[in-house]
Amino acid sequence: MATTTTTYLITGANRGIGRGLVEAYLKRPNNIVVAAVRDPSDPTSKSLNDLPKGPSSSLIVVKINNTSETDAADAVQELETVHNIKSLDVVIPNSAVGRIFVRVEDAQTSDLLEYYHVNVIGVIILFRAVLPLLKKSQRTPKFIPMGSSAGTITDQEKVNIPNAVYGTSKAALNYIVKKIHLENEFLVAFPMHPGWVQTKMGNESAQSFGLTEAPTTIEESMTGLMKLIDESTRESHSGKFASYDGTFFPY
Repeated sequence: MATTTTTYLITGANRGIGRGLVEAYLKRPNNIVVAAVRDPSDPTSKSLNDLPKGPSSSLIVVKINNTSETDAADAVQELETVHNIKSLDVVIPNSAVGRIFVRVEDAQTSDLLEYYHVNVIGVIILFRAVLPLLKKSQRTPKFIPMGSSAGTITDQEKVNIPNAVYGTSKAALNYIVKKIHLENEFLVAFPMHPGWVQTKMGNESAQSFGLTEAPTTIEESMTGLMKLIDESTRESHSGKFASYDGTFFPY
């Protein structure tokens, strides 16, 4: 019996959560992992090629900058014409920006526009580009952007921190992913919260609130996220707002 290969595309793949997912999926057998990075020539991107690989697993590095109108389409064309990739099974838009924590009255227009462009429009551009390859998947394909508890509207009292810039972009992302779920019945689509993770961005935000580091280790987040991605179905998760720990957030 022929072994089925699973093809993943992960953005923001050279550091933090994205890199952790790339490394974990590469260790599994029979995976093709497409690592999308802003700058393939950066040392952190080049070092992806040195990650250990499971039997019959391989890595492809492509350039996707969330602020580019053309990078995602160019990357898909490269996958098809250069690497003979005919379908995608799982797409994880992970690249995001999140370094400013302010009240609404202090939110700057330039920051709001930057965050919306990177965290929302960039995901829409990526979805448009990968949709034809998701449709060609031989299984139920998955489009699972990295969300955040900062984006929940119902539970704002529980995450009552000054997050007017990042939080609004993540709330908008939740809306977009819910619409993707409703408009594409063949697809599993939902935002997933990785926890407050000990990445560079996570620790910097934690320190801005007087903490030494973020509370969730990368290993804890990876274990939960991969279980979530593996087990998610149209019926169990699609259209919902899921967390790495197996719980769900209200929108």
